[in-house]
Amino acid sequence: MKVCIAEKPSVARDIARILGANKSCDGYMEGNGYQVTWTFGHLCELKEPNDYSENWKHWSLAALPMIPPRFGIKLIEDEGIKKQFAVIEKLYHAADEIINCGDAGQEGELIQRWVMQKAGVKCPVKRLWISSMTDEAIREGFASLKEQDVYQPLYLAGLSRAIGDWLLGMNATRLYTLKYGNNNYGKGQVLSIGRVQTPTLALIVQRQKEINNFKPEPYWVLATVYRDTQFTATKGKFTSKEEGEKAFSTIEGKPFTITNVTKKKGTEQPKQLYDLTSLQVDCNRKYGYSAEMTLNTIQSLYEKKLTTYPRVDTQYLPDDVYPKCPQTMNGLFQTAFAGKRPYAELVKALGGKPLPKSKRVFDGSKVTDHHAIIPTGIPPQGLTDAEKNVYNLIARRFIAAFYPDCKFSTTTVIGEVDGIEFKVTGKEILDQGWRVVFATPNATKETGITEEQSAGNGDASGKDSSAVEPVSEVTLPSFTKGETGPHTPTLTEKQTTPPKHYTEASLLRAMETAGKLVDDDTLRAALKENGIGRPSSRAGIIETLFKRHYIRRKRKNLEATETGIALIDTIREKLLISAELTGIWEKKLRDIEHKKYDAGQFINELKEQINNIVNDVLADNSNRKIGQGDVNKK
Repeated sequence: MKVCIAEKPSVARDIARILGANKSCDGYMEGNGYQVTWTFGHLCELKEPNDYSENWKHWSLAALPMIPPRFGIKLIEDEGIKKQFAVIEKLYHAADEIINCGDAGQEGELIQRWVMQKAGVKCPVKRLWISSMTDEAIREGFASLKEQDVYQPLYLAGLSRAIGDWLLGMNATRLYTLKYGNNNYGKGQVLSIGRVQTPTLALIVQRQKEINNFKPEPYWVLATVYRDTQFTATKGKFTSKEEGEKAFSTIEGKPFTITNVTKKKGTEQPKQLYDLTSLQVDCNRKYGYSAEMTLNTIQSLYEKKLTTYPRVDTQYLPDDVYPKCPQTMNGLFQTAFAGKRPYAELVKALGGKPLPKSKRVFDGSKVTDHHAIIPTGIPPQGLTDAEKNVYNLIARRFIAAFYPDCKFSTTTVIGEVDGIEFKVTGKEILDQGWRVVFATPNATKETGITEEQSAGNGDASGKDSSAVEPVSEVTLPSFTKGETGPHTPTLTEKQTTPPKHYTEASLLRAMETAGKLVDDDTLRAALKENGIGRPSSRAGIIETLFKRHYIRRKRKNLEATETGIALIDTIREKLLISAELTGIWEKKLRDIEHKKYDAGQFINELKEQINNIVNDVLADNSNRKIGQGDVNKK
């Protein structure tokens, strides 16, 4: 008998149906030579400190650092989990072969490996590895099962991550709580420290301090209106009013002369396909969805077979997906919401010729376990409003990837008055290209969402927050070099503005690039290797910071609380708060997954770092305490 195990009952039912295991039993399905069972996500976890030593049961500085000689796992304390594990264990012991059908990622691998270890599996194990839950994908996956050993590096990376989080989280949390926590409040205040959550909090605290300490400074901008067009002085800002007034008096009453007119044609490529982070960013900007809500929604779309595997950090597709794209387009052509087919005309425009195959879309060298998030081509039905919105973004991004570049013309006009130079720039769209995919009027209504529901969710910066920024067309009058005439100068006083608070969108980008502010897509992709946290874990990290009352949400802005600021101020060890250093750890974990780094070396380095952190904190003779602040405010 072959035993298949999935990560949740709904996935197991789909697999069982395709395999012909149609008989329902207690905790599994059976038939056609297969038994199909399931976990409920994690059934096992790393043992807690008191499972290793009686001395570690009670919180004590003298017991630190806690470093087990060998890490072990145990069943999570839950009656439902214990019952299901007993079913799995019985099936495993009688199996001729096990097929691991867990989610095809690091966490999914870890979940199933721990269950197999706990059950003492001895028989051969194969691995089902698929990127979508369509019937076709499942059948193809079972036709090309992999040996479990192929995914050993993936398991070692997941195990190293779990052990690393245990070592740092357990030790640093007890260390800082006992040393610096204000424990005169009932059960005391736990100061939670995490390998990813603490440097993420540090990013928010640093930005909060920059805003709190910001002192606005005045500056003056010299501009002039010539032929109903405003030109701005190229010298930039004047830091003193006197300097600005002097320049103003120099040009007042004197003629304005056009000295140069240049026109330059340019192109803009389609946006790249979505990875999880870019999807979460757009959903936060456009709809105000939290990172966690977006992750839950795209996971639901995946399980409904409508989109591909969501927990990905690549924006490319492998070559073997290309032949399937016309079929996907056909599914989008047929898709209807509330009786309307929002993608039909867009897909129709691509018909009659082969889809273009761009290296910006198809590049197997930039795809590891899974490819970018795309629709599967199965027409959706019965979606919630949130699911429609997320699906709409993914569908339009996929369609746009096969459209031509947007073509535009940029006109730059330079003028001069008595030696002072002025400039104005205008932009004209010559051919919308891929932008036509996002230019549909009332696109939100086509997906069943009213304008009122989607209004008011702009980015906190005040910029337009649509998933694709509109091009501001500024068509200038026709100017000729050498022409001259009267003008109306202005001197405007302005003030410097503070940095903007993080939103979930901008925080996700900062986590992806280890705190570096990067707008360029290519450079951001290069920095992903050293990002902090995995795409799939970042939403949970942000939610943890809310639950710990280290940050709060004010409209779309993220603000650090008094407790969050005090915690970061107390931490002296750069290793705990530096996004860059944490990014280096993440890079090592990725290298373990790709067989470029040794898991044992990673753990040993971490043990040494934990020892150093404990010794440094214990040597602190100050009486610093983190006040209760607003930690108890709900």
